[in-house]
Amino acid sequence: MEFTTRGLLEVRITPADVGKRVSVRLLTGSPEPAARFTDVIGVLTSWDAGILRLTRRDGEIVRIAEDTLVAGKVVPAAPARRRGPAASAEELTRVAARGWPGVETERLGGWELRASGGFTSRANSVLALGDPGLPLDDALARVHAWYAERGLPALVQVSTGAADTEDRLAAELDERGWGMRRQALLQVGALARVADEAAGPGAAAGPGETVGSGEAVQLSRTTDGSWLSLYNRAAAMPPEAEAVLHGGPSVWFATVPGDEEGAPAAIGRCVVDGRWAGFAAVEVAPAYRRRGLATAVMAALAARALDEGASAAYLQVEPDNEAALALYDRLGFSTHHAYHYRIRPGD
Repeated sequence: MEFTTRGLLEVRITPADVGKRVSVRLLTGSPEPAARFTDVIGVLTSWDAGILRLTRRDGEIVRIAEDTLVAGKVVPAAPARRRGPAASAEELTRVAARGWPGVETERLGGWELRASGGFTSRANSVLALGDPGLPLDDALARVHAWYAERGLPALVQVSTGAADTEDRLAAELDERGWGMRRQALLQVGALARVADEAAGPGAAAGPGETVGSGEAVQLSRTTDGSWLSLYNRAAAMPPEAEAVLHGGPSVWFATVPGDEEGAPAAIGRCVVDGRWAGFAAVEVAPAYRRRGLATAVMAALAARALDEGASAAYLQVEPDNEAALALYDRLGFSTHHAYHYRIRPGD
């Protein structure tokens, strides 16, 4: 990272730059020369009473004392993606929300409150896009009351790390003691690239074609007990869960049959919404792993989505799921932005 101008470090940011993405260098207080400085990049979300607050790409809030700054500058709003379809964070967030909808919803200005019996954070949190139409503290009080009526914690989904994400909202919630919970990455890729894996040597298949287990990828509009038996959230599914799983504009479920007792070798889900196809619930039974079945399931679903006119793909993945990240990288996905949930203090 380069801060020098004619060999000198300069602080070239001011409180007027709040809301912009900045890069800063600060003193750590370490006596070791190699550890004397550290660098932070993020959105400058506040600068008050001698304290700067930067929101990193992953939503972490970093507090920096003004007197530790040795350099700082404004940097581009978001780094260029190395691949993937162009889209705004708002477009992707709304598409992903439609693909995993809450069973019960209510509008609060530009916010959408979602509840589904506690089944997944996505379907039981506030989609906080735009203005709630109230001062923030009043809006949060309404959010708390709405979720308390349903016996649920108050969660707000917050996107960070792109040009039009809610970095400042993340900082405002942090100031109010709303803790961070469950980080994730929203990744995008070209749908044809995923479908083309079906033509690769032995590693993938389209609908009805043989894959590594000796069986075919079967597609259906609905789940059944066999599909749910492999789904990793099935053990704690409330009645609302199947409505969430089947919700969305055009939903498909994939199954690779496994043993004779009916347990599947692999499953997956895809929802088609205009140009977008969203992948979720890709699971492979332990005995069938490393046979290319996850790739096969995604390729089969991608082929069906292409038939429905989709061209771009998205998915959500936790940042510490190394196996999934490696698979998605091979299929051409890259991270568009991050998101996480903020939970009300005491919930």
